Amino acid sequence: MRQIAALPYRATPSGAVSVLLVTSRESKRWVVPKGNQGGADSPHAAAALEAEEEAGVRGAICPIPLGQYRYRKRRKTGASLWFDVDVYPLAVSQELSEWKEAGERTRRWFSLSEAADMVEEADLANLIRSFNAAEFSKAAKRNTIISVVAQKSKVGPMFAWFQRLLPKTGNFFELFEAHSRSVVAGADALGRLFRDGGARAEHIREINEREQDADNIIRETLQTVRRTFLTPFDRGAITSLIGRMDDAIDEMQSAANAVDLYDITDFEPEMADMVGIAIDSARVLAEAIPLLRDISANGGRLHELTERLVRMESHADEVHRAGLKSAYRSHSTEAGGAMAFTVKREIYKHLERIVDSFEDIANEIDGLVIDHA
Repeated sequence: MRQIAALPYRATPSGAVSVLLVTSRESKRWVVPKGNQGGADSPHAAAALEAEEEAGVRGAICPIPLGQYRYRKRRKTGASLWFDVDVYPLAVSQELSEWKEAGERTRRWFSLSEAADMVEEADLANLIRSFNAAEFSKAAKRNTIISVVAQKSKVGPMFAWFQRLLPKTGNFFELFEAHSRSVVAGADALGRLFRDGGARAEHIREINEREQDADNIIRETLQTVRRTFLTPFDRGAITSLIGRMDDAIDEMQSAANAVDLYDITDFEPEMADMVGIAIDSARVLAEAIPLLRDISANGGRLHELTERLVRMESHADEVHRAGLKSAYRSHSTEAGGAMAFTVKREIYKHLERIVDSFEDIANEIDGLVIDHA
């Protein structure tokens, strides 16, 4: 027996992630919104519908499941059967004041650790803990090489005078993390743009502003590379990584400007799916970047995250091809269809490049792990 579920989440400007749980109708225990696929066109679309009906939230859903968990459910016949549930991340952008099952359920936001403790299914708890887990932020230590040597050799403050004599090593990690926050914010705004045509101008403006913020960060990074004596990685690796990150938000801006140029208000389902992949890719990036502070300790987790980015890019290629084929078929016989198809192909091109940029980022991070872990 198979079901689908949504994992509604949101992130604060500081990067902390919280998830939304609801109570079940009968036992009132905390669960994620879930159900059967029913008549929905796709599993992730069904998961988004469950989130709206059970939890009263809407947002961009990633068409690639985060993972799976299993639980037993008692049927009306008395049989207790296993259900395997695929869980899809849902970036929440709207909370409804009224929804279908508002009178039957309670909804509440939890931190990741709190949510993992509240659910009964062990597999689901592990899935939630792995979702941008707070413990990995703690693992991303800010220690310098000298302080690590001092701690391990137990000489502590004896190195303080020597440390003060060292040339500055730059604030590269802070710059990486600030840029990743701009990418996440840009992806969230892109998700709202492709879902809320009424406030299109505001979403496009935010994406452009986020891109400008990212440009300021990359300029500071390049200046810091030039004036810094000691760098945590090879200088070429630093500029390459921040450059690939900048490619992602540049393509978000290009997609938004194309939407504005061609005055598009209706988007294909495949476009929404690709935007959902971009949003979840940005979330994965936001977890991966702080882990670069201690690659030796976090190499395994970094590999898991980059592997997910690569898998999502591969899936996005399939969505891209399906979207182009659908657009061609729908416009091939109508008057003015060639122009309509050309416009949609332009949008798809930028969406594909966004996801491709995240794969390039994954490759850069994998290179750092190989060199430094």
